Amino acid sequence: MTWHGVLPIYKPRGMTSHDVVGRIRRIAGQKRVGHTGTLDPEVEGVLPICLGQGTRVVEYIQDLPKRYRGRLKLGIATDTEDQTGTVIEDRPLNHLLTKEEVDHVFSSFLGEMEQIPPMYSAVKVQGKRLYDLAREGKVVERKPRKVTIYELTCIGFQDGEYPEIEFDVLCSKGTYVRTLCVDIGRVWDTPAHMTSLTRVESGSFQSESCFTLEEVADLQKKGRLDDAMVPIGEAISHFPSLIVSEQEGCDVLDGKPIRVDQLVTRDAELIRVYTEAGRFCAIYRLVEDGVAKPEKVFRDVE
Repeated sequence: MTWHGVLPIYKPRGMTSHDVVGRIRRIAGQKRVGHTGTLDPEVEGVLPICLGQGTRVVEYIQDLPKRYRGRLKLGIATDTEDQTGTVIEDRPLNHLLTKEEVDHVFSSFLGEMEQIPPMYSAVKVQGKRLYDLAREGKVVERKPRKVTIYELTCIGFQDGEYPEIEFDVLCSKGTYVRTLCVDIGRVWDTPAHMTSLTRVESGSFQSESCFTLEEVADLQKKGRLDDAMVPIGEAISHFPSLIVSEQEGCDVLDGKPIRVDQLVTRDAELIRVYTEAGRFCAIYRLVEDGVAKPEKVFRDVE
């Protein structure tokens, strides 16, 4: 049997996102499997995994904001910007922090900003991964990238020579939270690094509704993998939906343009198309007033 949909997986620490994909391939017994946004090996949390035709909506899921819970430590910097690296600077903070001061600094990071990707990252420069260059002892120039911090909240605070701050952050795709921690430290002119991180949301997927790899394997053994699978259409529920008649559904599956005058959301670019019987047929793009053309048709998904 070929599975089509999205598995909301809770990735454990110590595994790469690619490792998780490999495990799901073996559990589901199929090759067409992909993840929706890399998590570093020491980061745990929400990692939606797409199977079969579900891999065609990876781009729409990974483009959505992510929410993380993390902890940063001031006074110490590492070469990887997180707890896995080697200490490269140790300089205790020379004044006591207050919660009000932390909140003020956090508020200054809201909105669009530029980040320089860390050397220990999967970004490619001239065909080589930055982390490979870093392991060779090389440091190369990296172009800044625009990211957006939608929310940044202090949820815990421990003062001292090496203050530790627990935080909650909602950010755009491509944000390096460990780099954010380093940048926060610079406001106080002190070294800093991230000591832990958990992704608690990825788009509409939340940690509370995720399954562990062990739970997924158990469901597969019992013939109940469907219990964990989110249908393709539901996985992209941030797009408005349109219900068409069964006859119009045939036109949609044939990739024909359709009229969408009854759409409530006029500023949407992409819409999900369902038949009256509840079958998810396609993703359509609005091209002009009242007309939409197929972006992706899901002919082989029942």
